[in-house]
Amino acid sequence: MTIRTMAIAAAVLAATAGAALAQDATAVPAPPPPGEWRTIASENLLVIDTNKGRVLVELAPEIAPAHVERIKLLASRGFFDNLVWHRVIDWFMAQTGDPLGTGEGQSWYPDLKAEFTFRRGADMAFTPVAAPVGALVGFVDSIPVQTQPDALMSGTSDKKVHGWALYCPGVAGMARDEGNDTANSQFFLMRQAYPALDKRYTVWGRVVSGLDVVRSLKASDMPDGLVQGPDQMTRVRVASDLPAAERPTAAVLNTNSATFQTLAQQARQARGADFSVCDIELPVRVTPAA
Repeated sequence: MTIRTMAIAAAVLAATAGAALAQDATAVPAPPPPGEWRTIASENLLVIDTNKGRVLVELAPEIAPAHVERIKLLASRGFFDNLVWHRVIDWFMAQTGDPLGTGEGQSWYPDLKAEFTFRRGADMAFTPVAAPVGALVGFVDSIPVQTQPDALMSGTSDKKVHGWALYCPGVAGMARDEGNDTANSQFFLMRQAYPALDKRYTVWGRVVSGLDVVRSLKASDMPDGLVQGPDQMTRVRVASDLPAAERPTAAVLNTNSATFQTLAQQARQARGADFSVCDIELPVRVTPAA
């Protein structure tokens, strides 16, 4: 299972280098007050230990419930333990979840139906940061999303509108074959933004801590992205499945806080007409296991 190569090496570099440099130049605000943090529920925090360090991913059950359930199931069975990052492409993504380590393997469970989009109702917590014509762009927890405006809810049978996650740095997506409904166990973590994947691959979470680890994974210089002597995951568990003494906690800046509004405004001013939701990096506070 692969993400299509799509002339990756050249296209990714050209499409993302400028955005990545702009992100590095964005001013960093002062740390937010303690009351403005949102602690991620332990059942929605995936702990990926690698030979390069630890990565924490916030799961997104509201956006992709079936895929989150699959990740939790496989993690609880130890399926991901010791699997390698078999395809890693700089300025793009790092892929794993294949027991064969070749890109051709998967779990013993059935393939999943695609969850490229989701339905957003008034009861779903959503923080807009931009309003391009006919749309809203913002966050559902730590996940960057685009969605139809709230005004359209009154005209739909379920009083909800369409939304979809955006492939910003750190976003976790599910790999698949040619068919839309062929995702199984392989997944990838974005090293940089890549909007061409939006609404084509299911998003099931986002890295809230350890993006530096993802970017440090050994990358390939081959067009197919396959890595010789790859790095590996040593253990993958949902935090709630870990013993209390080994369980980290992670709190991210609450997107309904005044501090977040300041952060978003700074990003908009710094980027001007080139502003993207991917320019906003949510601060995180991690408490290691006791």
